[in-house]
Amino acid sequence: MKIGIIKELKDKESRVALTPAGAKQLLADGHKITLEKDAGINSGFSNEEYEQLGVEIVATTEAAWDADLIIKVKEPLEHAYQYFKDNIVFTYLHLAGVSELLTKALIDAKTTAIAYETVEDENGAFPLLTPMSAVAGNMAATVGAHYLAKFNKGKGVLLGNVFNERHGKVMVLGDGVVGQHAATTADGMGALVYLFGLNDVHYKQIQQYVSADLKFVKSTPENIAEHIKDTDLLIGAVLQTGAKAPHIVTEEMVKTMQPGSVIVDVSIDQGGCIETSRPTKHSDPVYIKHDVIHYCVTNMPGAYPRTSTIALTNATLPYVLKLANQGIAALQEDKGFCHGVNTHAGWITCKPVAEALGQMNQYKAFTDITG
Repeated sequence: MKIGIIKELKDKESRVALTPAGAKQLLADGHKITLEKDAGINSGFSNEEYEQLGVEIVATTEAAWDADLIIKVKEPLEHAYQYFKDNIVFTYLHLAGVSELLTKALIDAKTTAIAYETVEDENGAFPLLTPMSAVAGNMAATVGAHYLAKFNKGKGVLLGNVFNERHGKVMVLGDGVVGQHAATTADGMGALVYLFGLNDVHYKQIQQYVSADLKFVKSTPENIAEHIKDTDLLIGAVLQTGAKAPHIVTEEMVKTMQPGSVIVDVSIDQGGCIETSRPTKHSDPVYIKHDVIHYCVTNMPGAYPRTSTIALTNATLPYVLKLANQGIAALQEDKGFCHGVNTHAGWITCKPVAEALGQMNQYKAFTDITG
């Protein structure tokens, strides 16, 4: 199979979808790889590293897209829609949270678009979402602490332990991978951390490896409204697989926050879980609304491309190898992998995406199409 690796062009996006080590394994199986020139540079991987292994370096985006299997990191931008065809694209898509134009372009081209974020393993977990969720969770605490500084227009509260006294209140909404990593990092910094979730048994398991000081709060509108009033850093970490994130923090709740407080909405890829959130980018990451600083960058792990690229390739490579070696049959044989298919043969094949976009008339299950 011919595999194309595309250079990421999203704002300040420095990751690449495949490391040289990953390319080596694919080449050993007899596949051909083309890499758009300089795609790996910002992750610390030179063109020469790939070329020495047998990867073909191509000079144009069009040449890189001319492949049976396209591997990316983030969703294709509009300029690339012209290159879509009846092949396989494997990347983070977040179709429920982005423009309907991308979904339409994939459907029109009859592209088999597989989203990292909806692939499941045998336990119902999300193995390709997990590594980047971990990075984003860790980042959420540190970037929130940065913007709390007075010189960043924050309220001047340090997230830290000073003479055995914790400073700074952190609310983490969601106890999945993002929430757990955000809570762990904020707790390690010395903040007072409140983890909001729906399952107190799950919380007790989390508390064992995070900290005995971690406080669990049942995630209800009443509890969120009460705690948000004196919270210094609010981290949104809510996930509904493939679907648009629900707004569990209303604008009225945000209005009650103290001036200079900070919101980091990690759910922004799927539309955000805070009503006042809107997508931002690394080159212009924050805005202020109701005197509250909002950080809503849609590709947070791109800030640490070396770590993120290695972690992502380690997770995706087994699936890439399956696709390269078996094609569509790999999806038919693996139910969890099949859940990753968001569009195929001119249809939306992920029901939450179709529902979020109001396009159930364009929905058909992948298994119904392929038999």
